[in-house]
Amino acid sequence: MRRPNLGEGGPRDYVASGYSVHEEENKHLQEGLGAKVNALKSLSINLGTEVKYQNKMLDEMDSDFDSTGGLLGATIRRVKQLSRRSQTKPLCYILLFCFFVFFVLYSLIKLR
Repeated sequence: MRRPNLGEGGPRDYVASGYSVHEEENKHLQEGLGAKVNALKSLSINLGTEVKYQNKMLDEMDSDFDSTGGLLGATIRRVKQLSRRSQTKPLCYILLFCFFVFFVLYSLIKLR
């Protein structure tokens, strides 16, 4: 006696082969998805590392700008103090020196 569903090309073989094709396809898709997940994981780790590095650099720049701003503010205050002081004495000395140099040069040219 022959069994109808056990031979080649029978309905059970068709159903079994259909399941194995879908299982293989699912395994293949699962492997591809696993590779994509691993790639995204490494990308996110690299991105996190880069963000930490950039934040560290920004913090350092912020402190550098703060110290530079303080130094610049002190320099501007000193310049303002110098501009408020009376500059008439040094200006008179410079003018007297210029007249003296002019007189010496004039007398040297006249004596020749």
